[in-house]
Amino acid sequence: MVFKRVDLTKKSPQRNQAAALAYIPDQDNAPKVVASGQGVLAEKIIALAKENNIPIHEDPLLTAALSAVDVGGEIPPELYRVVAEVLAYVFRIRDQYKP
Repeated sequence: MVFKRVDLTKKSPQRNQAAALAYIPDQDNAPKVVASGQGVLAEKIIALAKENNIPIHEDPLLTAALSAVDVGGEIPPELYRVVAEVLAYVFRIRDQYKP
């Protein structure tokens, strides 16, 4: 799952931000940030997500909060509820379209 933030009011690519999460329900205690970046790196994270059919969710505040977490670190408890809601939606949609 990739979260992205794009500030269209500024033309600077540094305003783009992305954070990628991974979560294995039976293995992980909480979702982990597996990639995070701004500008060109954010664009690469988003491009990789698109190439691999990984869902992308746009939420500027959540992306900023996730970007503050160290890569490899679990998300903080304050973000559990909002991330759980997004992941539940993604899992539900994914399951509806499984062949």
